[in-house]
Amino acid sequence: MLQDIDDPDLPLAEILRAWPETMAVFVERGMLCVGCPITPFHTVVDACREHELDEEELRTELRAIVRASNGPGLSR
Repeated sequence: MLQDIDDPDLPLAEILRAWPETMAVFVERGMLCVGCPITPFHTVVDACREHELDEEELRTELRAIVRASNGPGLSR
């Protein structure tokens, strides 16, 4: 099944599994989502709320790193 990185219901664990290159985005922002036991249950929305981050800024950065490594498609 193709996944869309912009799906608001997509758990962080699925994002990190489908697009491992996104780990750098979380780590650079000081987010401990990589390896966190809540990652299978939290979404980008949840993580931004918990870390008091702008969701659109994070999504823009995630999209950019996925595009850079996979071309223009955002689904995998």
